[in-house]
Amino acid sequence: MPSVVADESLKRKRSKSSVKSNKRAKADSDSESEDEGSTQQAQILSLESEILESKKHYNNIAKLLEIAKGTEDADSADFATVSLCRVFLRLLAGGHLLRATGQSEKEVVVVQWLKSRLGDYRKLVVSALGDETTASTALTLAMRILKAESQHSNDKSEYTFPKVFLSDIVREIVHNGSEDVRDEFCEKYLGEYADIKFYTFKALKDILAESEEDIESNLFDKAFEIMAFFEDAPDDMEQMGDFYIEAPKRKGHPVTSFHQQKRAAQEAWLAVLALGMSREQRKKVLSIMTGSIAPWFSKPELLMDFLTDSYNAGGATSLLALSGVFYLIKERNLDYPSFYRKLYSLLDADILHSKHRSRFLRLLDTFLSSTHLPAVLVASFIKRISRLCLNAPPAAIVSVIPWIYNLFKKHPGCTFMMHRVLRTPEEKEALANDGFVDPFLENEQDPTETEAIESSLWEIVQLQSHYHPNVATIAKIISEQFTKQSYNVEDFLDHSYSSLLDAELAKQIRKPPVVEFMIPKRVFLPQEAGAEAEDTLLAKLWDFQ
Repeated sequence: MPSVVADESLKRKRSKSSVKSNKRAKADSDSESEDEGSTQQAQILSLESEILESKKHYNNIAKLLEIAKGTEDADSADFATVSLCRVFLRLLAGGHLLRATGQSEKEVVVVQWLKSRLGDYRKLVVSALGDETTASTALTLAMRILKAESQHSNDKSEYTFPKVFLSDIVREIVHNGSEDVRDEFCEKYLGEYADIKFYTFKALKDILAESEEDIESNLFDKAFEIMAFFEDAPDDMEQMGDFYIEAPKRKGHPVTSFHQQKRAAQEAWLAVLALGMSREQRKKVLSIMTGSIAPWFSKPELLMDFLTDSYNAGGATSLLALSGVFYLIKERNLDYPSFYRKLYSLLDADILHSKHRSRFLRLLDTFLSSTHLPAVLVASFIKRISRLCLNAPPAAIVSVIPWIYNLFKKHPGCTFMMHRVLRTPEEKEALANDGFVDPFLENEQDPTETEAIESSLWEIVQLQSHYHPNVATIAKIISEQFTKQSYNVEDFLDHSYSSLLDAELAKQIRKPPVVEFMIPKRVFLPQEAGAEAEDTLLAKLWDFQ
């Protein structure tokens, strides 16, 4: 056994020494790789300088392309890619890629060869856009080459834009680019330059119109991200931005026309909307429809089918489509005969619990603001939403009641619903014998046939006894004189449980409230026989035994 221990000791000693030797070997290999990298970069710089010195070294371009395409040494490949960009920028600026009169056949062949190598380089930087590690650098290089190609074209008197090259860039960004490179493209180029906007919209339309077999599942999200970059559509050509490439001198060119710019954006948006989309994606589109999409359209009526289909879909989709449909009704006189009937159907049990509640109430306030609407129609909306308040959260109720108050001020013909007095002996006798029967037809789909105008707002009276003091207080405004002209509904729309609670906790209490004058011994069960305290309301209503 001792010999075994000795062997283990020796093993440990050998292990430590081997670790040290490995560390030395690794350090040596790192230094060697650094030296190799420095040597490679020096070689690249040497090749570049030779190209710029003499035409006889143009073959070095092919060598640099081979290094740039290499996958073994990523740093050297990136260095060669940047070096090639400098080379081609100098060659383009010097006119070495242009055919001129009087050139010999040999010179023409050289020009053609340089153009082919430039084409190879364009493909190289475009493919690099799909690699997250090189995408940012590749985008910068590609856009520099694009600008130089246009500036140093054959005929400087005519406006030329490298549309095909930009289309290749956009295609790679849309299909294979990461979110970061899309954001960079939008922030640095698409959002800043009018000509980049115009030709990107054109390219995006063509890309999305390609064969469905080539369209991946998340193409909609990528295309939508690019188009939705603009929160507000520009109002004139000045707001479109500067020109990345010098603007055409000829008047009437499409790129300088605001109408043509909007038309290009309109066609791009139509191509995006033509893609198959999920319910959530449709909601994303509808949420920015009136602010970011419709203003781009010179013919907003082209959105009619999409918006009406969304409005008829039901649920949250219909709520989000409301503003778009109203935009078309207002701006383009869209004929939607059953609009108010559909709007009335959206007042279901979930509407006051929805996260889109505030948005819906704002729109509802707009839709019912016209004094030309019949009183029976407005009364149906008032009655329906009052009924929904019985099961609504406090934050929703405090938003709805001021809105109802404003409707009564705008539509005095509905005020009969507030103070309906029984006048004839027959009505009083029927109430005493049969009780109150609400004439409101809750299940009627047509808001003009609900007989809500014959009903009363007993629901609001019930809310005057609500457990939440803010709700109980604000519900009383319907029973008091209407001395206030109107309420600013915006002051109430964004309330929540949290905001109501914070408001209560922030109040200065002058006198502590009396919670109980007698501590109850039982809450869920009846009091013992002979006890002075009465049974709680809970024990009276429910039997827990």
